[in-house]
Amino acid sequence: MTGHHPRTKGSSEQRVEAIEALLIERGLITSDVVDAIVGTYEHDVGPMNGARVVARAWVDPEYRARLLDDGTSAVGELGLGGAEGEHLVVLENTEDVHHVVVCTLCSCYPWPVLGLPPQWYKSFAYRSRMVREPRAVLAEFGTTLSDDVEVRVWDSSAEVRYLVLPLAPDDMSGQDEDELAGLVTRDHMIGVVR
Repeated sequence: MTGHHPRTKGSSEQRVEAIEALLIERGLITSDVVDAIVGTYEHDVGPMNGARVVARAWVDPEYRARLLDDGTSAVGELGLGGAEGEHLVVLENTEDVHHVVVCTLCSCYPWPVLGLPPQWYKSFAYRSRMVREPRAVLAEFGTTLSDDVEVRVWDSSAEVRYLVLPLAPDDMSGQDEDELAGLVTRDHMIGVVR
């Protein structure tokens, strides 16, 4: 195949495979257990869950109010929650205020609604720079906000985790919840994109 170059594995992927092989070799886990865990995070826990929450809030004003009042309970209404999802606070973006989430200490993150945190979220550069120069970091994600939009940075912790409720599309007519959920990405719900 001309022009096709196989992707080489990064050092993180190589380490993960080596650890997995060692754990299986020592009889501590089986490949079926690993497959089940991966399957859980691919199909049951992830940003598609958060996107469902956002889409519901966009189409159901009563749900939106409950979500903003008590994120943990409202997310629980959709069967979501559990470890890393306790004490969830939902922050609503408006035309005048843009919220963005960081965890300056480590990588506290609402797994039930966003899945596994991306590498950049855990990086020292993101964790340190987002609190000091949020507009510059947002611009690196392609998000440039006018000067009249206030940027609020929220620091997740083991006690509280945050989910950003992005602005709804200008025209939602004719779109059902599933279609609207398809418009929402993990990055919208962290607040690095508008």
